[in-house]
Amino acid sequence: MMIATAIAVAFIVYSCKGKLDTTGKLDLEAVPVQTVDDMFIVQTENGRLQMRMEAELMERYEADTVSYELFPKGIAVFGYNEDNLLETEITSDNARHLKYKDGRESWEAFGNVVVQNIIKQEVMETDTLYWDRKNEEIYTDCYVKLHSPQGFMQGYGMRSDQRARNSIILNPFDNFAFIVQDSTEVLIDSVNFIGPLLKK
Repeated sequence: MMIATAIAVAFIVYSCKGKLDTTGKLDLEAVPVQTVDDMFIVQTENGRLQMRMEAELMERYEADTVSYELFPKGIAVFGYNEDNLLETEITSDNARHLKYKDGRESWEAFGNVVVQNIIKQEVMETDTLYWDRKNEEIYTDCYVKLHSPQGFMQGYGMRSDQRARNSIILNPFDNFAFIVQDSTEVLIDSVNFIGPLLKK
């Protein structure tokens, strides 16, 4: 009986060891350490609502120098002003939040990014948007369209505070032109302009 038990234990240990060797070869950095469905986050300060964030799916990954969260099914961020009124809404098809081991962090939204300042009735559209949380600023170097009660503007590059109260297009161009094709690989310098085709 003891011999049979010993053989069974040896067989189990041998079999599990083979499986452990296989799993040891997995790229753990490509596997999320956490997933959250229907994420809903509220940020308050002194009892006052500041921000609300919603995402259908969040995946968290860990690497040696950085941990990051992906939002592959889109994200929506709502910012509230000092009177608890909804002021800013940002939506995108995808987003990414990177947290480096040295304390730096980065927020990126990409794919059909729409920034609305509801109080000013301004709507901004771009392909990629960055949020500098430390300096409370949003910015992009991509093509931007800005609709407001004062009219329509477009160009490349934008800087604003995180509430989109003072959006500035850095390189505006003829508002009567229309973008036929856009690319995030556009190069702009002071001598040559390489950009999308313009429809007359």
